[in-house]
Amino acid sequence: MSMERLGQQVDEYLDWKRNLARQITRYRSWLENNRLNSPDTEAKLDHALRILRQDQLTLAFVGEYSRGKTELINSLFFADFGQRMLPSQAGRTTMCPTEIFFDQQAGRPYIRLLPIETRMTEANVAQFKRIPRHWVNMPLDMDNPDNMAEAFAQVARTKCLPAEQAIALGFDPDLLEPAADKPGHVQVPAWRHALVSLDHPLLRRGLRILDTPGLNALGSEPELTLSMLPAAQAVFFMLSADTGVTASDMQVWEQHLRPLYDEGQCTLFAILNKIDVLWDDLAGDVFVDNAIRLVQQATSRQLNLPMDCILPLSAKQSLLAKVRSDQALLSRSKIGNLENLLCDRIVAQKEALLQERVVSQVLRLSQNSQTALQRRVDQLQQQLSAITHSKHDTGNLLFEMTAKAKNEHAQHHRRLLSLKTNQRLLKRQGDLLQAAIRSTQTQGHVTKVKRNLNTSWTTFGINQAILHFFNSLEADLHNLQHEAELANKMVGAIYKRHNEENPLYAEDPPALSIDRSLRQLRQIRRQADQFRLQLKTLLTEQHTVTRRFINTLAQEVLRLHRRLRTEVDNWTRDALTPLLQHSLEHKQLLEGHLLELKRLSQQAHQAQHRSEQLQRYLDLLSEQLNVAADIQRQLRMPAPWQRKAKVVSISQGQARA
Repeated sequence: MSMERLGQQVDEYLDWKRNLARQITRYRSWLENNRLNSPDTEAKLDHALRILRQDQLTLAFVGEYSRGKTELINSLFFADFGQRMLPSQAGRTTMCPTEIFFDQQAGRPYIRLLPIETRMTEANVAQFKRIPRHWVNMPLDMDNPDNMAEAFAQVARTKCLPAEQAIALGFDPDLLEPAADKPGHVQVPAWRHALVSLDHPLLRRGLRILDTPGLNALGSEPELTLSMLPAAQAVFFMLSADTGVTASDMQVWEQHLRPLYDEGQCTLFAILNKIDVLWDDLAGDVFVDNAIRLVQQATSRQLNLPMDCILPLSAKQSLLAKVRSDQALLSRSKIGNLENLLCDRIVAQKEALLQERVVSQVLRLSQNSQTALQRRVDQLQQQLSAITHSKHDTGNLLFEMTAKAKNEHAQHHRRLLSLKTNQRLLKRQGDLLQAAIRSTQTQGHVTKVKRNLNTSWTTFGINQAILHFFNSLEADLHNLQHEAELANKMVGAIYKRHNEENPLYAEDPPALSIDRSLRQLRQIRRQADQFRLQLKTLLTEQHTVTRRFINTLAQEVLRLHRRLRTEVDNWTRDALTPLLQHSLEHKQLLEGHLLELKRLSQQAHQAQHRSEQLQRYLDLLSEQLNVAADIQRQLRMPAPWQRKAKVVSISQGQARA
């Protein structure tokens, strides 16, 4: 029932997103109709619509092997098939990272598998996603659960390879199962990555699931911890209730998940699975609940997570209960707590993220437009009142109104020219910002570290090459930080002058910060430290070490710099947009007002006629103002979960009263 509620909430979330897109498109048309649009505003609205189109809800399941990640996914999302859809049994099952989603462009469900041998190439998983020919494609028949289960078993396939070859592929043989009949050989995953497209109601609504293998995959595929996990809205860290947090669990937490939690990149929850191992019918429910609570408290202390972020449950028993329609067993499995959490917190957090990234930005633009139009309406009402009650020649009044409007138009024109000059100055400062992290410089660092790794014959040389690489990158970012401080001072001075000239329309200057990028670089550096300090890695042939390093960590650095250059470019372009919008919209409104005053002077020679013409013009602007107000109301409408929270709050308040 809870997952049905989740589906309903996701539907409401999608409806809310569609309405946001409609209102943004409506606002764009409103700007065009009132001749208030500009390239900068268009760019911001395009960016907002692109965020809405690309938005997804991603849930990631992480943990050591045999913690029940795949079983939990089966229970949450695929119990309706009446059996385990994803392979799940004792031991290692999911051997490679698996993304489960709905591909709208594909004609039918499929599994696409990337061979493990692609680790020997220079392309990462994201690049291979754009090269379909390297994937093994398997169609799925969703009407045949047995056939699907058999196809999914491919994800768990392994290969028997010599330990040296496993090392060359980036694995630590100590974390792999040895081959029973071949000394010196180990079992490695047959696939590097799996993409699974299923026509499932929640997946069709935009839900995306990331199922990961254990520590060895997280360590040998840094792309997981550096790109995929930070992109998830929630990460579920799987533990076993009977063992609590083991040493290997803590290693996963410290190396890969705590940095995400500390930096607030995503929401983290710990799942204490397999509570059915603690069930004891002789001891009774009170004893069992107390034992579970003790493990929960210990986990909270070890991971430094709040108690409400640690959920005990039994994925196995919940799946069995759903297949058998056993409500008592379902309740005892405690899966409902996680399902309620998905309903009550994950979607709500996603809504909050979109409100911050989209709604607040568009609201700011529309508020500026509405304020400009309201100011013009207020002035028109004063002028209409003056004409209506004047005992003198209204022609003189119109002349005075025209002169005043021309003077105001000239002021806004001068301000606009001044802002354009400031924008050019800021563009030059933006060029200095871009120069601090120019792509050729970053690529030069990568080329240099590659050359140094190839020519290093000692572990000391390899270590020094990697350390020098990251020292150079951090130096570049510190130079960028210095230039960003100068740019922020320049923008702050421009905004201060605007606010002094327009106290009723004060704006806060947007600041350029690279703190997030510095934190991400330090996270990549931590991954690099793990890479270079692994003895087996350093004993591998130099060309293999180079390839593994360039393929993963260095590629992440290049992606980070590309994102940072885009952020700098966007900030340079948009920093003065609110001020430009203010002056440009007022200037354009005044131009329309001057044309209307000219028309009134030419077409109406009597005060009565002039008043009627001015009233019609005022009515037209008031109608447009009402449209703007309605767009504002629609944009301000609370997101679905916020509306429900308010209803609950009001109901509770009435109950207490």
